[in-house]
Amino acid sequence: MIFILSGPSGSGKTTLRDRVLKDGLIKKKFVKSVSLCTRPRRTGEKEGRDYFFVTGEKFTDLKRSGKILEWTKYLGYYYGTKKALVEAALKKGKNILLCLDFRGAKRVRKLYPKETLTIFVIPPSLQELRKRIQGRSFKTKNEEVKRRVRLVEAELRQAAYYDYSLRNINLKQAVKRLKGIILQRI
Repeated sequence: MIFILSGPSGSGKTTLRDRVLKDGLIKKKFVKSVSLCTRPRRTGEKEGRDYFFVTGEKFTDLKRSGKILEWTKYLGYYYGTKKALVEAALKKGKNILLCLDFRGAKRVRKLYPKETLTIFVIPPSLQELRKRIQGRSFKTKNEEVKRRVRLVEAELRQAAYYDYSLRNINLKQAVKRLKGIILQRI
């Protein structure tokens, strides 16, 4: 199956994904997806672990050649999922957990309707979301934080189109709930 986590920037979807994939039972049955990204690397991020950092030109070439399953442009940067990664996981009988925006989730669900389960991660509050975004990197500029927070309303309206909603107030509880959803399906 393809499990998709979506939610506003700073909602905790990547942290949830990483914590859930550490669970022994889940880890054996999943392939971790690493997205392509054209934005600069943040402090502490590693190539191939957090993202595959590519130039805009390289991203466009991959997109034109059909090697990107889904993509989005967010705050001036491109993000996308390698098509071969998803197809290889499904072919091997493995599950995959993707962190995507609502457009990417919609596209993947359209391409793999029977294999896709969507989960929307809701942040505890706008104040907490702002703190999380600022805490990611000291280099996150105030203008970028403001732009990300402004996008939250539109993103939250998309939650109604997901199979599940998961409010991430307490990380430990959110991880437990996400594990429950996944284990119920695999």
